[in-house]
Amino acid sequence: MIVGYVLALLAALASGAGSVLESIGVRRAGAYGGSALDLVHLRRQWVYFLGIGVDLVGFTAAAAALHRLPLFLVQSVLAFSVGVTATISAFMGTRLAAPGWVALGVGAIGLILLGLSAQPGPAKVLPSAWRWVLPAMALVVGAIAWYVRRFDRPWAAQVLGFATGVGFSVVGISARTLDVSSSGWAILVEPAVWAMILNGLAAAVSFALALQKGGATAVNAIMFTTNTALSSVIGLVFLDDRVRDGFAAFTIVGLILAMSGAIVTAHFATQAKEPVRATVAAS
Repeated sequence: MIVGYVLALLAALASGAGSVLESIGVRRAGAYGGSALDLVHLRRQWVYFLGIGVDLVGFTAAAAALHRLPLFLVQSVLAFSVGVTATISAFMGTRLAAPGWVALGVGAIGLILLGLSAQPGPAKVLPSAWRWVLPAMALVVGAIAWYVRRFDRPWAAQVLGFATGVGFSVVGISARTLDVSSSGWAILVEPAVWAMILNGLAAAVSFALALQKGGATAVNAIMFTTNTALSSVIGLVFLDDRVRDGFAAFTIVGLILAMSGAIVTAHFATQAKEPVRATVAAS
């Protein structure tokens, strides 16, 4: 069980750090605030691909954690990567207001409550028909990203963050329900594997578009709030994720604190002041 918690924490750290690196890459490429075609310039930004590599490390750790712990716990820990993103950004000079730090503390308390309430164990196997619905969800995520990419309004980043959250939620559900007993070529026809690949790619594209239209912390908050809420409901209702006897209140309060902490952190992060040197350089 301890291994699962360590893996989930590593996934959150990697995801938060990866988001910062990818955001830096988007801005260095001059794609921030531009059109979708501007993302082509990312091919020259090694820092962006480093961020993707760090994200992949986080994904691997999260997938391993999901075989040991319920979705509502692992995805909530991943949601706390918004705090990792905000902390790294603060060290880089972006000033987060005091209420933002308080919100991070509130989110941390929520994670502690979730950790105390979660009952470790494997997930229930989905029926065959439903297992093939998971790969098809990549079409939904891709369609949202394709339609919203043309808009330069503030809500566009929010919708793309939501689509990213849906995509990564499907990735998490697929990892949770993956039949690890499959070996050799059999793993290639496993629907959960294709669901992780296709939805991961669709979510990555949607995330890049979202970073182009909004800040990393704000996009992360929407993405992980969607991811946590959707995954938690599906895990508890359909996958036999369990709460320790007598700890249901801990789970409810923990989810509320964890998600609200991420949302409030994002609110103050979007209002955070850039370092003075950046303002001077731009003038």
